[in-house]
Amino acid sequence: MSERMNPVDAAWLQMEEPTSLMVITAVLWFDTPLEWARLVQRVRERLVEPHPRFRQRVVPGGVWSAPRWEDVPDFALEAHLRRTRLEAPGGPEALAPRVGESMSTPLDPARPLWELHLFDGYASGSALLVRVHHAIADGIALGRVLMSLTDASADGARRPPDFEEPTPGPGTWGRLWRGALKVVDSTQAAWKRGGELWAEPIQLMDLAVEGARGASAVSRLLTLPRDPPSPFTGRLGRAKRVAWSRPVPLEQVREIGHGTGSTANDVLMAVVAGALRRYMRARGVPTQDLRAVVPVNLRSLHEPLPRTLGNRFGMVFLPLPVGEEDAVARLWELKRRMDALKRSPEAALVFGLLSAAGLAPAAVERAAVDVMRRKSSLVLTHVPGPKRPVYLAGARLSGMAFWVPMAGRLGLGLSLFSYAGHMTLGVAADAGLVPEPEAFIADFEAELEALAQAVRDAHAPADS
Repeated sequence: MSERMNPVDAAWLQMEEPTSLMVITAVLWFDTPLEWARLVQRVRERLVEPHPRFRQRVVPGGVWSAPRWEDVPDFALEAHLRRTRLEAPGGPEALAPRVGESMSTPLDPARPLWELHLFDGYASGSALLVRVHHAIADGIALGRVLMSLTDASADGARRPPDFEEPTPGPGTWGRLWRGALKVVDSTQAAWKRGGELWAEPIQLMDLAVEGARGASAVSRLLTLPRDPPSPFTGRLGRAKRVAWSRPVPLEQVREIGHGTGSTANDVLMAVVAGALRRYMRARGVPTQDLRAVVPVNLRSLHEPLPRTLGNRFGMVFLPLPVGEEDAVARLWELKRRMDALKRSPEAALVFGLLSAAGLAPAAVERAAVDVMRRKSSLVLTHVPGPKRPVYLAGARLSGMAFWVPMAGRLGLGLSLFSYAGHMTLGVAADAGLVPEPEAFIADFEAELEALAQAVRDAHAPADS
């Protein structure tokens, strides 16, 4: 069986470069060792069999033809699974270099674009490294697929994971959602027509603008000034470095939000801005505002995933108030900017433009990527996980970190993942630009404590 690739998925395929692989990476760690045979069975039954992309390879397209998905007739699950024992003591210090090395290694294009690597001896349990190409699925979809491998208890009792997600309503996010769906429907209709592909990018951009009511958003995107120089931008190399934080209680984040009238997401974004400020000040770099590319999910977590998965998200360019010195004022300013973006159709517009880029020649797509590089300095995303603990192959999932591709030739990717009342920050960086991502983790944790203390001080009763 051969199937034409969706244009948005094709755009992510075409973005791949030797110094910037378009592969989503995740690490899941467990209290006790995973049972290998049981893990293989779960992967076969809940990953490979329900979702054909994990059994298909990519057939590259030509100058004016789209790439295609093609069934692998001699598909062997074992070719995508590896097992290694970490050297003692086998904690994050031993695993992080392995993850960074994997981020520098392309997936084999002759096979389906994914792999799993089990590491025994991770502390008292195991760790599972997962790599999936962005052409197969976006981060939200991949997170849901990974959680579909899990059970509600160690004995295998199944229950759909309960993800944290506000249902889109009549407010600002609801309007963005409806505009996004118009872009999705228009783009898919044009894609199915096929025919004269040389004209489709122009048609798709027109449809995107119409569906998202995006004339002002187009103007904003085109006139965004170039981001200032920072430690996170520059010439990329192939080597990557990763780190991840300790799990942070979400209750601590929510307490800050309650004290300032902000959402938990506002708080986390503000803490990231503060951490960037700390990192830059420690290196004598001017602390100017930096723009982050922030993915916006356009598919409800209550909507069943299609068998073919794919990408269904847009992006906004969020100006982080790095230049603001006061931590609480920084949070309020971040909230103001986030609220403004929620009223904008920008995310839906970018989804339509990605569709157009996926149908355009590679040179046009690379020009679009270059625009992203000039107008932003990092990728910043937040993926929700299950509210309650889950189990895989008999072992309790202790935590998870993930890293999105640094699209647009950016040197820093920050990924927040919430699970069972805690949140973990994953940092992926170009080794030549940010050689010690652990330093950024320390800055993030220090900034969270500083913001919490500043909010407490602001609400403390004055001395009589």
